Amino acid sequence: MDSAKTAPAVAANGNPPAMGALAPPRAAIQQDRASAVAEISLVDSHPHPAATTTTSGTNSAGGAAARKPAKLFRQPSRVTERMANCLLENRNEIIDTLSRCLQCGNGILLPHQLIDQLRAASAARRRPLLTPPRSPHTAASPRSPASIVTAAAWGGAGGAAGGAGGALIPADEETAKVLEGTVEAVRRVGSTDLERGGKAGRKTGAGAGAGAGEGGTIGAGAVVEGDEEGEGEESLEDSPFGKLLLASQEAVVVSPWVALAVRVRPGEWQHVKINAEEVLVQAMTVPEYLAFKELLVSTNGGPSSDNPYYVLELDFEPFNASFPRLTQPRSIGHGVHFLNRYLSSRIFASQQGSIQPLVDFLRLHSYRGQPLMLSPQIETREQLKRALTRAEDVLSSYDDETAVGHVAERLRDVGLELGWGNTVGRISETICLLLDIFQAPDADTLEKFLGRLPMIFDVVILSPHGYFGQANVLGLPDTGGQVVYILDQVRALEKEMLRTLHLQGLDSLFHPNIVIVTRLIPEARGTTCNQRIEAVAGTQFTRILRVPFRTPHGVVKRWVSRFDIWPYLEQFTEDVAKELQVELGGRPGLIIGNYSDGNLVATLLSHQMGVTQCNIAHALEKTKYPDSDLFWQRHDAAYHFSCQFTADLIAMNHADFIVTSTFQEIAGSLSSNTVGQYESHMAFTMPGLYRVVNGVDVYDPKFNIVSPGADDDVYFPFSDDKRRLTSLQPAIRDLLFGEPDGEEKAYHLSDPAKPILFSMARLDRVKNLSGLVRWFAGDSRLRALANLVVVGGKLDAAQSQDREEAEQIALMHAIVRDAGLDGSFRWIRAQTNRVKNGELYRVVADSRGAFVQPALFEAFGLTVVEAMTCGLPTFATCHGGPREVIHDGESGFHIDPYHGERAAERMADFFERCRDDPSHWETVSAAALERIHSRYTWGIYAERLMTLSRVYGFWKFVSNLERREMKRYIEMFYILKFRHLVKSVPLAEEGGRE
Repeated sequence: MDSAKTAPAVAANGNPPAMGALAPPRAAIQQDRASAVAEISLVDSHPHPAATTTTSGTNSAGGAAARKPAKLFRQPSRVTERMANCLLENRNEIIDTLSRCLQCGNGILLPHQLIDQLRAASAARRRPLLTPPRSPHTAASPRSPASIVTAAAWGGAGGAAGGAGGALIPADEETAKVLEGTVEAVRRVGSTDLERGGKAGRKTGAGAGAGAGEGGTIGAGAVVEGDEEGEGEESLEDSPFGKLLLASQEAVVVSPWVALAVRVRPGEWQHVKINAEEVLVQAMTVPEYLAFKELLVSTNGGPSSDNPYYVLELDFEPFNASFPRLTQPRSIGHGVHFLNRYLSSRIFASQQGSIQPLVDFLRLHSYRGQPLMLSPQIETREQLKRALTRAEDVLSSYDDETAVGHVAERLRDVGLELGWGNTVGRISETICLLLDIFQAPDADTLEKFLGRLPMIFDVVILSPHGYFGQANVLGLPDTGGQVVYILDQVRALEKEMLRTLHLQGLDSLFHPNIVIVTRLIPEARGTTCNQRIEAVAGTQFTRILRVPFRTPHGVVKRWVSRFDIWPYLEQFTEDVAKELQVELGGRPGLIIGNYSDGNLVATLLSHQMGVTQCNIAHALEKTKYPDSDLFWQRHDAAYHFSCQFTADLIAMNHADFIVTSTFQEIAGSLSSNTVGQYESHMAFTMPGLYRVVNGVDVYDPKFNIVSPGADDDVYFPFSDDKRRLTSLQPAIRDLLFGEPDGEEKAYHLSDPAKPILFSMARLDRVKNLSGLVRWFAGDSRLRALANLVVVGGKLDAAQSQDREEAEQIALMHAIVRDAGLDGSFRWIRAQTNRVKNGELYRVVADSRGAFVQPALFEAFGLTVVEAMTCGLPTFATCHGGPREVIHDGESGFHIDPYHGERAAERMADFFERCRDDPSHWETVSAAALERIHSRYTWGIYAERLMTLSRVYGFWKFVSNLERREMKRYIEMFYILKFRHLVKSVPLAEEGGRE
């Protein structure tokens, strides 16, 4: 982090609140910008209420026991008050910690750095004190008042540091002031005289801690109760201040201030800043915190606003103020359950006429000219209820197994059209569900009823970037897990839609249409990406529709990086809309976006067509690249994050519902202080562009966790001998053990009998394959126990079109060469045949090996699920989705990629234990399979996604009029900001990366 040479002055009351040029009309009402400033001085002239001192320096009986740390977050909204308590409880350690933060220079300290400073201060608290530095006062006049006070201070500090309690209670006001000015030096230096006071403190546990100062005067200071071994001592990390720091996600240091972003709980933040010199604490609003953070950029030559009052601020919260919102962190990601409860309790149960929105919704249903559910003459609740009663009378004379064709005409006579069910029994069940909603609505009944409605026949799935195809594409630039995810997704969706159509009694009339929309690339590099239409293998009604990128100069012929894709998307959307009209003969029932570019196109199409929109992020780049928002200008030429983050905000807020694979993707972790990908978009700043005050709310019921699985036709247990693809095994063994050729495989394994530690991923910085190789190189025990095999990227940097991949290729070769890994390491270029890759996992399992996913961050971790589905014990990053997929120590193992030595040690421990006890490998393998089959299957995924689509389609209908102002706000932001930003991205013909 760059440091400013001159610290900017910061007003005592913080920065003035900014006025957003696009601030919504209710922003001033919804957010109180008045800063509730609470200034608390660390210098307290009164004795601490929990422990008073006598003239001899000892504390009164019971004082130490009474002084217990306050619970910091009992009332989260009062962080500033808690901070004041912290200052009184641990003032010396706080000064030390803050001083250490300032010594790091102006910049941002991340959680692990804050913890390091806290632990350093805590360690210094226990460290024996050495000789204090000479001061001009004590040198000139050893017996002067200043000398006496200083000596008393040093002596008291010696007793305090030596005693077990640790918190220094000054003997008098003057001593307190001196202590506050010298505490940093006390922590670093002392004398043997002071150490005597420390020994006395340790022996007595309570009472005077005395030490001789330079002038020969004995100073006294009280210590809290404890024994010689430190029993009864409270760790600084367990103190209120320690808890505050541990809950902080970042500290912004602009000397003399340190501002903390405190994560009270998932999705709930407080901001405070502390003056480390005057020791004052102030509460900060979100705009004030972001403005303070921007000082790091403006003081280093970056962009800044000429007038802090006129900064564009984005605040989406007022538009959602009247909408239902979850309140408990454990409910995050289960929005549909909450929404069903809300709909059933508020809309249906409040009054008799409130059921009318459901009646109106049912009247809308038709497909290709065929009315569904209700005849046009059914207009009111009373008419519908009479029709249902008459329908029950009609059905009562038939067996439950009677097909719908035998009763369709009689039901039509009473006002019911097709779609209620395929048999009399099914129709009766659906009618009963609706009558139950009329009489006593509840969430489960509403979801079951909506889940049966014939709403969705045509689904459009958007994935513009990369090489989207079914063969020979994996491993190409920007082409990996997302392609696999979508192809598996559509196969499962088609099966589910066919099943639903059958149960609705409509399978003889209609069939599903699923269209994957991606980019057509004329220079397709041996793939099918230059074909306009391609049927998806294993499906009947699913196809890939490719539409080219166009500019005023014509069709773009070559691949374009996902980071450079933004200027093409608006024209792409217009062309896609026309193509879909031809392909579907109308508008779809559901649009699903993927990644930032696909989600933006989904937003534009949904806005234009009025169709239910689902977003799937896969990965949000802002969490992958630290400070990519604050220092966006450093990255923009290469990555164009200004466009991407803007597109993400637009799509997040426009979507009707958002599907994630894990809780962590939304809101991080409940048990650890990890921030979620979406949570990181709640508030951030891009200096010179805009500030996001309320970007997205993780308590919004639009968020739903729907975890994918692995294709069980490709990925199945290694023990399933009847399904094993033995014909592929010779080629796989050649990949693993054949002679290196420099094109498909590099380096060799001199001992093929050792188990294989295996990894497969794209070759980029975040996937961290080079980090894995470095860990392996640095652990001699792991190298002796296992071979390392990595599949990813190309082997020659000159052959790569991707800049980041080329850098990683060079780095990989350098690590292997410097560590002498040839003989225990094999590098295989990216493999594009999924069937072959499935058998590769199983061959690794045959060797009693393990899979490792070492990514710095992974949104979900599809390869983790694939490996576990094949029965392969798996080590995976603890940052992101794999933390939820794997039960650590049971169905696999978590590793921290930021502590590679520990990760390598844990892998070595596993292989060592398996060598000594082979049953351990079998136990972990079986647990992995059980975990996958219980939760991560595509069948569960597809059924859930289609239910969500119907529920949110209904919610979109009943809430549409109220949300128009949100859509208009987003539209204005898109036109005034996003369209301007994309002009800075060069087109391919003008030098964009190809």
